Amino acid sequence: MLALAAYAAAVVKLLIHYGGVPIARDLLVPIVLVGFLAVSVASVARLRRVVVGIFVDWAPFLLALWLYDLVRGYADGAVIGVQYAPQIRLDELFGGGVVPSLWLQQHLWHGSASVRWYDYLTWVVYISYFFGTTAVLVVLWWRSRRLFWRFASNVLALSFVGCLTFFLYPADPPWLASQQGYIVGSIERLIGPIGSHIPVISGARLWETGTGYANPVASMPSLHAAFTFLIALFLVTRTRSRWRHLLWLYPLAMTFALVYSGEHYVVDVLAGWIYAAVVFFGIEWAIEAYSQRGRAVAQPSS
Repeated sequence: MLALAAYAAAVVKLLIHYGGVPIARDLLVPIVLVGFLAVSVASVARLRRVVVGIFVDWAPFLLALWLYDLVRGYADGAVIGVQYAPQIRLDELFGGGVVPSLWLQQHLWHGSASVRWYDYLTWVVYISYFFGTTAVLVVLWWRSRRLFWRFASNVLALSFVGCLTFFLYPADPPWLASQQGYIVGSIERLIGPIGSHIPVISGARLWETGTGYANPVASMPSLHAAFTFLIALFLVTRTRSRWRHLLWLYPLAMTFALVYSGEHYVVDVLAGWIYAAVVFFGIEWAIEAYSQRGRAVAQPSS
């Protein structure tokens, strides 16, 4: 109880310091892991498992993700100039001549002084990206280290393939292309104005260029779309419930949130889905091939 009380007090102090719940991975994951330590203090065996797991499972994984976050911040036109025209042309095809983000905001957005219920839902879905992957990893780690590493492999591969694309093809999001005059009509970046009405979440560290998190031209593919699609794909293929296909509503809701908020084009979302599917099925194939080879070696020769 003393450990839990100390943990709760530390978390409250941290929330006050950051003005809300931090959503950057380098803060969120340690908070969760320290919580596991606090819960496990009463049991020596469980505490040993958690401590070993943090160093063996989480430390290498978090180091890799930290490097990814750092590198991503510098993928802003290092190889070629920032691209905008192809995404706009493709989205105009999808939208019948108008960029979908522009059409949605013209019909649904009423300004930061008149935030509607669907604006709040858009914000919640968008922000869930920063918690979703971490939550799945934590649950899988607690239940099955095998599934944890299987999903973690997907997360790492998808992160670094996405980062490589950011280097090779830096791309403007709709709101930035609109600001620069590449899109006729005004597309606002809605997450900030909506979030100003919800002070319980702090995303400040995500926009800090000093830590390398911020990169406004890392929009192709959309990793928001990619990771939500990956979560649904991973869980649907490992769940037997007849309701499992409702999980597909998550990437669909994220698609609306990303396009409506001006953060991504439809083509960014589709690219993210393709990246997630290729990574998932590629890793599944590699694991199955490795397992078959191991079984073949283990079988005695006749």
